[in-house]
Amino acid sequence: MTSTTRRCVIAFAAALGLSASLSAAAPASAETNLKMVLNWKYQGPQGWFFLADDRGYFKAAGLNVTLDQGNGSGAPIPLVASGTYDVGFGDINALIEFAAKKPDEAPIAVYVMYNRPPFTIAVRSDSSIKTPKDFEGKTLGGAAGDGALKLFPAFCKIAKIDCTKVNVTNMQPNLREQMLMQGQVDGVFGYVNTIRFSAKLMGVDPDKQIRFINYGDYGMDLYSNAIIVSKKLAKENPAAVRGLLAAINHGLEDALKDPDAAVAAVAKREPLIKVAVERERLDATLKDEMNHPEIAKIGVGNVDTDRLKRSIDILVDADNLPRTPTVSEIFTPEFLPPTSDLPKKLF
Repeated sequence: MTSTTRRCVIAFAAALGLSASLSAAAPASAETNLKMVLNWKYQGPQGWFFLADDRGYFKAAGLNVTLDQGNGSGAPIPLVASGTYDVGFGDINALIEFAAKKPDEAPIAVYVMYNRPPFTIAVRSDSSIKTPKDFEGKTLGGAAGDGALKLFPAFCKIAKIDCTKVNVTNMQPNLREQMLMQGQVDGVFGYVNTIRFSAKLMGVDPDKQIRFINYGDYGMDLYSNAIIVSKKLAKENPAAVRGLLAAINHGLEDALKDPDAAVAAVAKREPLIKVAVERERLDATLKDEMNHPEIAKIGVGNVDTDRLKRSIDILVDADNLPRTPTVSEIFTPEFLPPTSDLPKKLF
């Protein structure tokens, strides 16, 4: 080998080494930034998202995920549709309504986490309101983005209430239980466990002082909160969506194994939470909102397409929506982890 050839070989090898170094560094420098808005303030049932972050599952998927607090389960849908956020954790029923009205702009659900209907109207236990019909002539309050409030017209039709005789007022989310207990409104919209445990934090015993009129008891067997992504993200970066869901699913598995760690991850972001109450809230959410019998077969995250179709039909009919979205417009299983990896037992 001549000296000139030897120098060329050495230079080529050095170039290969530099190229290898750049390739090794590429995942860190090429992280995909995702902004995600949650359904509510930081609480125990969001612990799996924070575990996924703290334990590096997002980073391992090449993602840098920012998790922001929300203002109601209906609010993430327009925020994702507008591009303000890439991802949301919000109510699939609000998504159905949005897709019926603005199909081209609507995001899509990719992992349905709450598979039982948590929607309720809470009243004081000493109230004269015993049935949905008793709401007529009364004042109900809720946050503008609240999922139960958005579903109220459908509930009125199914429960045979005259919605025009019910006064509905908006309120700040943090004032809901206080306004109810002070008698400023006759009832409030929300999720059962959100109201139950927020009341506990006020020193109210929800089992003795609050009565819940649940939508599910009147035929509204609906899915609820899901991971929702923009169509732009799903089309342009499907690997990011798959990585996101795998990371969140891993975080959920960790939370099921160690719920105290999940609540601790929330407390890391919001030190003022009462850990014991948030642990109770987490347990109740798993039991009441995520534990539909169907998960034994399909796992948390997936849906029964026939059941989702019935849900769509209920909302379209009850709310007189302009069109009926297809199941595939609302949810796709395309980005889910393998069925064998989805949790099938929560206790």
